[in-house]
Amino acid sequence: MEQPECPGCRERDARISALEARVSQLEAMVHDLTKPPVPPRPAPALPKGPAKQPTGKKPGGQPGHPPHLKTLVAAERVNEFVPFIPAVCVHCQTALPQQPGPNDPPPTRHQVAELPKLAAKIIEYQGHSRTCPDCGKITQAVIPEDIRAHSVGPNLTGVLSYLAGCHGVSKRGVEEISQAVFDADVALGTVANLEQEVAAALAPAYEEAKHAVQEAEVKHLDETGWKEAGKKRWLWVAATTTVVAFMIHTLRSIVAMRKLLGDKVHGILCSDRWNVYDHWPTLQRQVCWAHLKRNWEKMAERGGKAKEIADACLSVHKRVFQLWHLFRGGGCTRLDMENNMAPLTIELLAVLQAGKRCRDRKTRRFCARLLDQFLAMWTFVVTEGVEPTNNHAERVQRRAVLWRRRSFGCHSAQGCRFVERILTVVQTLRLQHRSVVQFLQDTIAAHRLGQKGPKLVLAG
Repeated sequence: MEQPECPGCRERDARISALEARVSQLEAMVHDLTKPPVPPRPAPALPKGPAKQPTGKKPGGQPGHPPHLKTLVAAERVNEFVPFIPAVCVHCQTALPQQPGPNDPPPTRHQVAELPKLAAKIIEYQGHSRTCPDCGKITQAVIPEDIRAHSVGPNLTGVLSYLAGCHGVSKRGVEEISQAVFDADVALGTVANLEQEVAAALAPAYEEAKHAVQEAEVKHLDETGWKEAGKKRWLWVAATTTVVAFMIHTLRSIVAMRKLLGDKVHGILCSDRWNVYDHWPTLQRQVCWAHLKRNWEKMAERGGKAKEIADACLSVHKRVFQLWHLFRGGGCTRLDMENNMAPLTIELLAVLQAGKRCRDRKTRRFCARLLDQFLAMWTFVVTEGVEPTNNHAERVQRRAVLWRRRSFGCHSAQGCRFVERILTVVQTLRLQHRSVVQFLQDTIAAHRLGQKGPKLVLAG
């Protein structure tokens, strides 16, 4: 007769089944862990850029390139002259006179620039006290408030601002240079305060520059990214041949462009094809051919009909710049350039019209938009002072781009004001071949006295 299963046996069997299931699960995990690792899938290769044909030229300056030779300073700038006078003739040993004769050639010259031992001039103002012999009370002289307002003089402030604004030295770097080079201890907080003071002092000069570019007959405009406390901003630049104006704004729109250039449309605007610039009249624009070349090279990478259209455009581009360089070098007159450019204008127009009808959607849209801006591509041919590229704006903006790469922008609105104003002054004075340090020193000194500073924009 079959014995009934006891409750203890049932619990034992259930426990054994659970343990067997757990063992099977662990064995499966061990099996998975002991499998050889699957190698990671290689990342897709980046598309190759357009192949560059070797030119065969050696690196460095090319034959015919004008040399950058050292220029001797004028005699009035020399602090000390050391003459070497021959005592006897090297041919017959006759004694030679000390004073030059009428037939003697001028002396050869070699100049050596040297720094004297540098140390900032430290002035200590003392407020003395005196005891009255009659009443015994003490009277103390008060140091004037305008003196106590500053611990760094205008000359040193100008130099430190020049290092920060022209060469991108950080605040800590300025602090160290002040101590190591000029033997003047300046606190880090003082460096920050000096930047705000310099920004305030440069405000009139900054407004001068903005007004000058607004009234200019030809101006270049560009914009690039910036940061303020980690938030996206845009650094705009407007430049003529002698004046530059920077502006940091929250927008990359018509609002920002009008704030920099004013509400009134005046002069010819050289720029890239960013759609904001379409608000400027087409007949008063010059579209940058350097940007167009990059567009066409990128289009050629897609192959097919896009490459066919792009190659035809690049062929016209090459011949356009051959004519432009010939004209700029004095090899032909403007009338000759206009006559020779006319067939290229017709040829490019036909290429773009064919591209507008092709099946490639991106090519079709690009050619249609370029046809809308077609007249703005040729302003440089008929207008004096206009170039076919916007390279001038990009060159003056280069210093700002390097600043952004080093510091990632600014931490405050006050920092942005310092950046746009110091860069405006530095780049304008560089175009005018004027001393940046002297201008900053004179401006700061005048600001502290409540007087007008030097003019940034020169008449004429």
